Amino acid sequence: MNTLIALAIAPVGTGDELSAEVAEVVKVIRESGLPNKTSSMFTEIEGEYDKVMEVVKKATFVLAEKGIRTEVVLKMDIRPGYTDTMSGKLARLEEHLK
Repeated sequence: MNTLIALAIAPVGTGDELSAEVAEVVKVIRESGLPNKTSSMFTEIEGEYDKVMEVVKKATFVLAEKGIRTEVVLKMDIRPGYTDTMSGKLARLEEHLK
């Protein structure tokens, strides 16, 4: 079933600047081949539920396997019968804003 998630994975206790560790996480997500988009706070990923969750696990453990305490924030939208919801939701919103 198609799943759209908003995901934030960050190290805890590694200092004030987290961009190097977050880049490792985003690299795993981008290499997955699933549609994704990164903003300043979250990365969105879309695909079949099991594939998306596999990427979440890999992205989480890229830090945890280094012994880094890892915080994960995850929001999911599972909407049967829909695909391409990452851009479709925005398109429908923009139509209402005209």
